[in-house]
Amino acid sequence: RLRAALARLPSFSEISAHEGEREAELPEHLTPLFRVGESISGFPPVAGNRAELMADSDAAITAMIADIDAATDHVHICFYIWLPDGNGLRMVEAVKRAARRGVTVRAMADDLGSRLLIRSPHWTDMQEAGVRLVRTLAIGFILLRPLRGRIDMRNHRKIVVVDNKVTYCGSQNCADAAFAIKAKYAPWVDAMMRFEGPIVRQNQHLFASDWMAHTTEDLSELVGAPVGEVGPGFVAQVIGTSAAIRQSGMPEIFETLMYAARRELVVTTPYYVPDEPIQAALCASARRGVHTTLIVPKRNDSWIVAAASRSYYLGLLEAGVHLYEYRPGLLHTKSLTLDGEVTLIGSANIDRRSFELNFENNILLADPGMTAIMRARQADYLAQSDRVETATVEAWSLGQRLRNNTIAMFGPVM
Repeated sequence: RLRAALARLPSFSEISAHEGEREAELPEHLTPLFRVGESISGFPPVAGNRAELMADSDAAITAMIADIDAATDHVHICFYIWLPDGNGLRMVEAVKRAARRGVTVRAMADDLGSRLLIRSPHWTDMQEAGVRLVRTLAIGFILLRPLRGRIDMRNHRKIVVVDNKVTYCGSQNCADAAFAIKAKYAPWVDAMMRFEGPIVRQNQHLFASDWMAHTTEDLSELVGAPVGEVGPGFVAQVIGTSAAIRQSGMPEIFETLMYAARRELVVTTPYYVPDEPIQAALCASARRGVHTTLIVPKRNDSWIVAAASRSYYLGLLEAGVHLYEYRPGLLHTKSLTLDGEVTLIGSANIDRRSFELNFENNILLADPGMTAIMRARQADYLAQSDRVETATVEAWSLGQRLRNNTIAMFGPVM
């Protein structure tokens, strides 16, 4: 169904040719990075974008609601987890207000991740207010699900698009930082960016492909609608992966960026269960003299993932990677900054589930100013983290190492 939906949508080469869209100008050493990105989901690098990094989870939800309240044509929302908590219900009320004043509101929520909201009266309330709702990758009768496909293949995307003018991308679900369903690991610490410019239409295209795969509504005309005059701004592109995209797509962009680093590479991820090429790429970065830093949570909401992650620690440390564990809560930010000029932000973790199963969305951007802002946020994470020393890992008991290594063998199904 997704491949059929993608076939019905206009390609970005067709849209760009029709509008005479300005070709993105990139330094020669960055051009190959964006070519890899374009090869994954067909979105070319586009110039004229602007962005703002949200201060925290509450600020991100507040900004989204302000944009929804200002919407005049349409609001599109897609979340893996949408909870019936403080922020989740603020969003519910915002989309109900928008629908009641005549704005077309389309909202998708993953059938597993958002099951608490979907089963609550708030879901019906939104429908009655005129919000068009879709449960993505519906589970149905759970005992029969294996006959229809994998229950662990989920729509992990986090997308908001308003009036083809504004979009959001990052790690944040529609929920409080306190994250009531796993409160003992709170706060969830996320990074979300608000974008304006041509990049909005690429996120719109990603949303439309998911929507059309689940409904009979055709959004081709909306995706092809003019974006208006493009002002000054940086180059960016959307990288979306799913069951309809080659399985190696998301790890390819991570590996490409890691191998491209010349001076500094900083990566944050809540779940580090890499395949061998990713581990090799991160280690190779450090070995060739790049100041390479990886930040992961000290306490993980999955003890299995935590154990598997730690099986990779010694290899990283021996290669020279600076490894840190974030103390205050669950660091959920998925980010990568490269040489002070490139940023990758989005929904994809560095694990096999994000790389091989889930529907994900990231944005790659080239801009020293925006990268400095993201790098400052990463520095804030570092200031609240403990450095992992080689001696500490080497002192782990044989039993602990055996447990970590054994669990890591099941990385492909985590």
